[in-house]
Amino acid sequence: MKLNVYLSGEIHSDWRAQIIEGCQKEGLDISFSSAVTNHDASDAAGDGLGDEQNSFWRDHKSAKVNAIRIKHLIENCDLAVIRFGEKYKQWNAAFDAGFCAALGKSYITLHDESLVHALKEVDGAAQAWAQTPAQVVDILKYLTTQA
Repeated sequence: MKLNVYLSGEIHSDWRAQIIEGCQKEGLDISFSSAVTNHDASDAAGDGLGDEQNSFWRDHKSAKVNAIRIKHLIENCDLAVIRFGEKYKQWNAAFDAGFCAALGKSYITLHDESLVHALKEVDGAAQAWAQTPAQVVDILKYLTTQA
């Protein structure tokens, strides 16, 4: 089975690369997509719509432009992996999880045990909770190789 997997969330570590490389090593037929992970580029996504002196409106425009990409990718994925990291609060990732749940899209949360309480509702709607990228690769291997 070929899967289209959307990778959402934290952008300050190499978790995406670990999952992609792990799946490649296993020879899995999976295509991956993601939001823009270059923080400066993401923040500037709406700059073409005109200069903003107020940071709220700059962020607002950029969020809307970024949402075009994210909405399309989530609507067209088979499942999503949503990563929550320790250092920053990923409100966008929580939003993506809710969007997946509303669409009936399967998703896997990826975070360490220290966030279990904070993410209890997000995890409650997920089909799996993984603590490492290797665990995600194991799940994806199972999904794509079982007859």
